[in-house]
Amino acid sequence: MSSKDAEEIPLLSADERRAAAGTSVDRDPPASGTRQRRTEGTGDKVADRGQALKKKGGQFAAQAEQDVKGVVNIAQKGVASGTWFYPIRGVVYLLTHPNLLFPLLPTLAKAAGVSLAILLGCFFLLYLPQVAFLALFTGPLAVIAAVPLVLAESYVVIMWACKAFLLTDVADDLFDAVLVNKGQARLVEANRAVKTWSGGKVLGKLKARTVGKLSTENIVRYVLTLPLNFIPVVGTAFFLGYNGLKTGPSYHRRYFELKGWGPSQVQEWTTKRKPQYAAFGTAAMVFNLVPVASVLLNLCSNVGAALWAADIENGRDSGDDVADVALPTGTYLQDNKEGQKKEL
Repeated sequence: MSSKDAEEIPLLSADERRAAAGTSVDRDPPASGTRQRRTEGTGDKVADRGQALKKKGGQFAAQAEQDVKGVVNIAQKGVASGTWFYPIRGVVYLLTHPNLLFPLLPTLAKAAGVSLAILLGCFFLLYLPQVAFLALFTGPLAVIAAVPLVLAESYVVIMWACKAFLLTDVADDLFDAVLVNKGQARLVEANRAVKTWSGGKVLGKLKARTVGKLSTENIVRYVLTLPLNFIPVVGTAFFLGYNGLKTGPSYHRRYFELKGWGPSQVQEWTTKRKPQYAAFGTAAMVFNLVPVASVLLNLCSNVGAALWAADIENGRDSGDDVADVALPTGTYLQDNKEGQKKEL
């Protein structure tokens, strides 16, 4: 082929060759519609998720509002019931009844010494570290906010030590003595002898007894709610109220035993009277945080619970005592080997 013939042959571009072969010449296929549909789909998903989150948030807010109203309602009914005053009545009653108080004095003196030692140890080891931590959130209020936190922590150790090594069945003896004083000897006699003694009465040995130690459930709940005290005032108030609500019925443990009630009966009874037990338990919780005197005040709360039980049984305020009851002889110091009371 000559050079002249080569010059006459036209050169085809790549697009022209694809067109001649019947293929599309467009390098970039139209994708604007697909992209638009994808964008709209993504937008719909985001909107749906937003609506779902908004719905869940609304449900959470409604539930929180309902819970707050429930707590406020329980608090109002509890305050109106007046059961919060029974622990205070217990203090007055125990201090004005030497026949109940004097046998306890040796043990209470030892308990006060143990409480003071534990309290000083807790403040020495825990106060400053917790002030430093709370200062990150509460600033200068940390100095005050750390106090109820340390008191609450020391209370667990104090009650465990005293109930394990000092006190045996003092709470049950006091509870039964108050009931007999208020004319409920028949209720007490179902579980122990009540003997006549020098014109009065004296409690005999228990026929059966459930050891009143700190339950694992109460300890775990108490410890888990301790961080609430990191929030000044409000957190401590919620800590006291919540634990008071949960522990309030435990102060009538002995009453339920004397009545012979099973778990279902106890649950039904306490559920119907939740505000009353919450108010009583909260007042008792405040007593438990009083330095050094927490053991004595805890016993006073038990006396108050017995006064409440007597009023329930009598259907009214029990008024004056109808008997003069003496506690079983003993110093209430637990013997390490046999776990029995040492006779005076």
